[in-house]
Amino acid sequence: MNPASLPAATPGQEVVHFLQALEPGALPARISEHAKWCLLDALGCGLFGSQQPWSRIMAAEMLAEHSLGDSTVFGHAQTLAGPPAALCNGTASHGFELDDLLDEAIVHPGAIVVPAALAAAQAVDAAGARLLLGIIAGYEIMDRVGRAIAMEPAHRGFHKTSLAGPIGAAVAAGVVMNLSAAHLSTAVGLACSTASGIKTFAAGNGGGMMKRMHAGRPAEAGVRMAKLAARGFTAPPAAIDGRFGMLEVFGGAAAQPALLTAGLGAQRAVERVFVKVYPCCSWIQATVQQLVALRGAAPLAATEVRKIVVGTNSYAKRINGEPRPIDTMGAQYSIPYCAALAVTGDPGDPALYGEYAIDEAARRELARRVELVIDTEMEAAYPRHYGARVELHLANGRRRDSRVLDPHGMPADPCTEAERIAKFTRLASNVLPVEAIAGVISAVRNCERAASAREFTRLLRPDPRASRATA
Repeated sequence: MNPASLPAATPGQEVVHFLQALEPGALPARISEHAKWCLLDALGCGLFGSQQPWSRIMAAEMLAEHSLGDSTVFGHAQTLAGPPAALCNGTASHGFELDDLLDEAIVHPGAIVVPAALAAAQAVDAAGARLLLGIIAGYEIMDRVGRAIAMEPAHRGFHKTSLAGPIGAAVAAGVVMNLSAAHLSTAVGLACSTASGIKTFAAGNGGGMMKRMHAGRPAEAGVRMAKLAARGFTAPPAAIDGRFGMLEVFGGAAAQPALLTAGLGAQRAVERVFVKVYPCCSWIQATVQQLVALRGAAPLAATEVRKIVVGTNSYAKRINGEPRPIDTMGAQYSIPYCAALAVTGDPGDPALYGEYAIDEAARRELARRVELVIDTEMEAAYPRHYGARVELHLANGRRRDSRVLDPHGMPADPCTEAERIAKFTRLASNVLPVEAIAGVISAVRNCERAASAREFTRLLRPDPRASRATA
């Protein structure tokens, strides 16, 4: 065929080709530094999440069904083949609402991209620099697909993370595996047909464990599709933004394919990551942070509070307004419950989102006195900003007000290096011994110099003979 007669590349094809052409060492050092922090945060989330019931169930199922491979399963001494390991680790990393987010795209990249990149790196014994490159590429494509697909899928009840996630995982795994441009495009095309995930977990009648696997399944799919592509399995060339492609099917008329390539090569997605401070939904973080500040150093009794008013955007009011959550998922997604917890307890304590804690009578009664209103400023700012306006009305008649457009942890107010290390240490301490925690931090800091990613992934496996750190 005459090359001149071939159709022009779509924006989706252009961005995949751009990411495939990246080379270790060719990016500015600051980009690799951001990727390291993304890696460390995802590892902490995954290690902590590995101890939750849903992660234990998933790991038990995969370990029972699959033969051993080279890939680490967080919280377990046994190893698995890449795809089932990515499934387990993605589920664990997204397992307690602590994983990072790309705000405008509204996708959780770390819980998908990092497990996929790690699984691929261990399978092919990739160097640390290529592992980081896969993370950078995976975050980039998830951000661009998440923004290009726009808000229509979310409004219809799709979980955007699990729509863009398989593409991010396929790119991350494919770049780590050093796939050719043709094979990486094929992996992406195949991954598009694995996109799924509905938000019934936010319907208010109990979220169950479903959302937890909304990172695991995309991570698994991405690694699997990259491996299939490497073997010669083929796919449509324009599955992202061609006819009946991802953007058209899920985004419809609101989709913006031009965002797939807008500013390509300028600021990278890994530089614009929202690192969560509290284990709850991203657009509840601002409310919780402000109420902790407004209440003072010590928690208040529920009887000291007359009411709480939270001004937020209409989407959060609709999705996160349930005052009577019945399980952990519901509590982490409930503005009223999280607001009541922020005033009366420690919203950073994972135990207070447990199914016994959420039935505490005084806090549950206070949650019914949380009023949600649509704030015009927050409505106009969303989804570029996840802010809130808060009023704390005390029983003695006093009132305290606060307004935050970007909660701490967002790019406008980022977590410090010390805060990120403290978060990882706290989350990993129930799984790894003290020396292993220090070893992982050191290995991540020096990741680009590691001849093999396997050098530090071995540290992620618990040793029951070693002493544990205290949280």
